[in-house]
Amino acid sequence: MTPLPTRKDEAWRYSDLDALAPVWPRDAVEHVTVPAGETYVRQIVQIAGPDEIVIRNLDLTLESGAAATLHLLNAGGKLGRIAIDVTLHEGAAFSLGAVQLGQGQQTVEIVTTVRHVEPGATSRQTVRSIVAKRATASYLGKVAVARDAQKTDSVQSVKAMLLDRTATANAKPELEIYADDVKCAHGATVGELDKQAMFYLASRGLPPETAKTLLLQAFIAEVFGDVADEAAKVRLEEAALAALEAMV
Repeated sequence: MTPLPTRKDEAWRYSDLDALAPVWPRDAVEHVTVPAGETYVRQIVQIAGPDEIVIRNLDLTLESGAAATLHLLNAGGKLGRIAIDVTLHEGAAFSLGAVQLGQGQQTVEIVTTVRHVEPGATSRQTVRSIVAKRATASYLGKVAVARDAQKTDSVQSVKAMLLDRTATANAKPELEIYADDVKCAHGATVGELDKQAMFYLASRGLPPETAKTLLLQAFIAEVFGDVADEAAKVRLEEAALAALEAMV
């Protein structure tokens, strides 16, 4: 049996291990390989009841010239966790857009490892988290660039919004680079709603809850803005809006 993770395990540092213990092990992994030159597109909406434990593990391999685009909404369960391990071969392209919404005593987390193992691959990760009450939202994202993976181009953009001072947001983008001809960048910020913007909307007659919802929608809008399938985009946005309205 796989032993229960501890705080010493970097990928589980901020998780709710007490919630995890009764259902461990949940280490089943979904393996997906995208053949050379092909495209893989997927949307995942993970919403569950307040006492449920929801864990998803995805192992994704992109062969030469393949492309994959994932959009995630992680907004449910006492513990809601999505772990993604991506391997990029020559010229492959990976894009992740993710929104996390946590309230009450929830713990929501996204953990990614993106491995650039051959030259010329690109990866883009955009993660936005909104946390209320005593919830915790975490993003741990490692980009590993192998010695032969020259011309790698990788970006991580991580932002979190705290609706209450008792909420917690953890952001840990990480670069491990062994090649010398690469373009890699990451950024992480944690903040609160703009009081001036709230005042402006209130001065235009909007109730505080409506004003707050509008500002939070704007905060996460870019994540789902590039969903090509209009029906899928609407489903993601409607699910996110419903979760946001429950938070405010």
